[in-house]
Amino acid sequence: MSTKPSKQLQAFSNPKPDRDYEIRFDCPEFTCLCPLTGQPDFATIRISYVPHQLCLELKSLKLYLWSFRDEGAFHEKVTNQIADDILAAIAPRKLRVEGDFAVRGGIGTVVVVEHPDR
Repeated sequence: MSTKPSKQLQAFSNPKPDRDYEIRFDCPEFTCLCPLTGQPDFATIRISYVPHQLCLELKSLKLYLWSFRDEGAFHEKVTNQIADDILAAIAPRKLRVEGDFAVRGGIGTVVVVEHPDR
């Protein structure tokens, strides 16, 4: 497997597809760029999901999140893109992606995407 940023999420077979259980990831070193200023935005991305047939492979998730480092995107777009890509890669029963972005200009931003929608 590569050690360069990648948009490719890898998966592996769920060892217990007949059981509902939750998997959580806490990714405190996420960075992307502000699309207006080009300055870095820092965030903690929290992902929790109930797998169906597939689970996310961690190294591919790390490289995937790293791939946003040089991209300009609004917080809302980034958080929704992560959710969309996870849904496409593993089709979990439930998914929650939270982008907790650091304070910038006196305002912190938290964007939450859930599937299925509430």
